[in-house]
Amino acid sequence: MKKVLVLAAAMMAVVMSAKAEVEFAYDAGFEAVSAYIWRGQYNGGLSLQPDLEVGYDGEHSSLRFGVWGNIGASDWGFRKGLPKYFDADGAEINPNTYFVPELDVVLSFRTYGLTIGAYHYYYCDGSNFFSWQSVNDLDANGNTSTTEIWAGYNFGELTKAGLYFNWYTTIAGQDLNYDADGNPKRAYSSYFEFGYDYSFEDAGVTLGAVVGMSPWKNPVYGNDKFAVTNISLKINKEWEFDHVTLDLFAQGSINPDGINKNNVFVKASGDEKIACQKLNGVIGLGFWF
Repeated sequence: MKKVLVLAAAMMAVVMSAKAEVEFAYDAGFEAVSAYIWRGQYNGGLSLQPDLEVGYDGEHSSLRFGVWGNIGASDWGFRKGLPKYFDADGAEINPNTYFVPELDVVLSFRTYGLTIGAYHYYYCDGSNFFSWQSVNDLDANGNTSTTEIWAGYNFGELTKAGLYFNWYTTIAGQDLNYDADGNPKRAYSSYFEFGYDYSFEDAGVTLGAVVGMSPWKNPVYGNDKFAVTNISLKINKEWEFDHVTLDLFAQGSINPDGINKNNVFVKASGDEKIACQKLNGVIGLGFWF
């Protein structure tokens, strides 16, 4: 945590030393989506996703800190007849109900199209919030929180083109591969993508395409070797009012690595109910203030 605070302070110093005027900025809002789709993977059904970012923006640089959440309709579960029990700390556990929303903490710094940052993903399932544990501790405790770092470049900053590139690597948390003897080893699950957005500014419409890949074996994206794991197309329509921006979007995603020899998708990540889907799709409505 101290390292993160030092990094944030260093980023702030860079932003504040820029010649251009620096101003406080924020983005706040939420999206209501028909499904929670993350990098082409299906992670849940009907969801509400609030988002808040605060920081400082300059002409070509910015520093932002934010929180993002996902509260899905399927996060509430109710069963009957399962007996209550006590965990190792003596706390009573009722398996008949559960509530598992997601909370992400985000830190990013941007300058001239280059962005570096970090995400901490926490799933409210009773596991530890912090994921800085040894591999053996994670293997024993089953901590589901993870931390990743990322870097990206948006070519539109200098060229006005809509092309961008992002790379993400998990550095802490439940992110393990196992050797032939069953011993855990850090997987450093990684994903990178090339994307292109084309805007029809007069109509307020943006078309987007993404091709995402995972470079080596890992549990997060489920591939055993280099694989194309996400091909997505998205259309977004935006309306701007005095103090609110409204956007409506639709997206379709396909995972080529998830196709087996019978041309049927394997079970979607994060939801055991989805066993044979050939396409992940979502429609959503966003409000931004």
